[in-house]
Amino acid sequence: MSAREYYEYAPLLLDTALAALNRLREKNDIVVIEGAGSPAEINLKQREIVNMRIAKEASAPVLLAGDIDRGGVFASLIGTIDLLEPDERYYIKGYLINKFRGDASLLKPAIDVLEDRTSIPVLGIIPYLRNMAIAQEDSVYLDECKGSLGETDLDIAVIRLPRISNYDDFDALATDGASVRFVSKTAEIGNPDLIIIPGTKSTIPDMEYLEQSGLAETIIKKARKGTHVLGVCGGYQILGKMIYDPHKTESETTELKGLGLLDTETTFEKEKATTQISGQVKFDSGLLSGLAGCAVSGYEIHMGRTRLFSAQPAFHITKTPKGPADYLDGASNAEGTVLGTYIHGIFENAAFRRGFLNAIRRHKGIPERQADYFDRDKEYDKLADIVRASIDMEKIYAILNEGIR
Repeated sequence: MSAREYYEYAPLLLDTALAALNRLREKNDIVVIEGAGSPAEINLKQREIVNMRIAKEASAPVLLAGDIDRGGVFASLIGTIDLLEPDERYYIKGYLINKFRGDASLLKPAIDVLEDRTSIPVLGIIPYLRNMAIAQEDSVYLDECKGSLGETDLDIAVIRLPRISNYDDFDALATDGASVRFVSKTAEIGNPDLIIIPGTKSTIPDMEYLEQSGLAETIIKKARKGTHVLGVCGGYQILGKMIYDPHKTESETTELKGLGLLDTETTFEKEKATTQISGQVKFDSGLLSGLAGCAVSGYEIHMGRTRLFSAQPAFHITKTPKGPADYLDGASNAEGTVLGTYIHGIFENAAFRRGFLNAIRRHKGIPERQADYFDRDKEYDKLADIVRASIDMEKIYAILNEGIR
């Protein structure tokens, strides 16, 4: 959605967000509303619907978080409060200082000034945490992504599409001997063992971007020379020969050529498919060599339906939350060097991840590895324990109970 479209649809978007919020409040005792950017973007305030506007509509107390790692956190917090309207300041009930390195007691003089000037308490100082295998907040972190946790023997290049989504699909690969780097230019691709085209919020505009940037030509050349290529969700659609959008779901473009690396075509429908799935690998060659029958699970969230021609189906879906299922997902070329799937989160399946990466290692002629155990829930539990120990939960619960009066 462009900025102009956002401004045009802001009232409708706010109504939709509030309706969703009300549904959540009916089902839950506590609802956490995450803001976006700064609540003091005064140039955007008239159409802002994600920070103080939604807090006021929901009568929700607000905790204002600042990133000290980038510097200037106290100026940022004081400046934010100064730029808020008086009725907005009333909703700010506390500060959180995030990503602090060192002795927190050294911050006391600055905290005293902050609290004296704004009459708002600091409720916690959260330390800078390294090597946490959890999803990042947004795609901004991709600029700084180093891409590996430990020694690596595989190089994976993920195309950083302008509208990239679900970029955490590949976090688990970085725990298992692969260097995962996000690239935006043809010169950055190099000679990877695997190129990944990730999910996207808008397939057709991102396919146009690949063409205009020269990345499409580079990916095609690499694939024809034997480089493995994987597409997930929108990336899977991009791998095909054609993309059709008869209802103009994404743009005014009703049809567009894809990369042509898979003999498939995708047509966008009016309704979005969203479901958790489980199943097994069906194909047994190339990237899926030795994996036939391997159990997989994850989730689908996509608008398009992909039709296969000579491409081979990759996965057999056998279960969704509604019960038993029986349909095919994904596609591979005959050699198994190009693979597409709609399954997000597929690499969190340790056995599949191990087999997938080892298939690339065999092709490369290097020793196979055993998969490291990757438990995202355990990582989030670790983060929760650290945050809970770093902030004043008693005061935060008191704020929740008191609400806005």
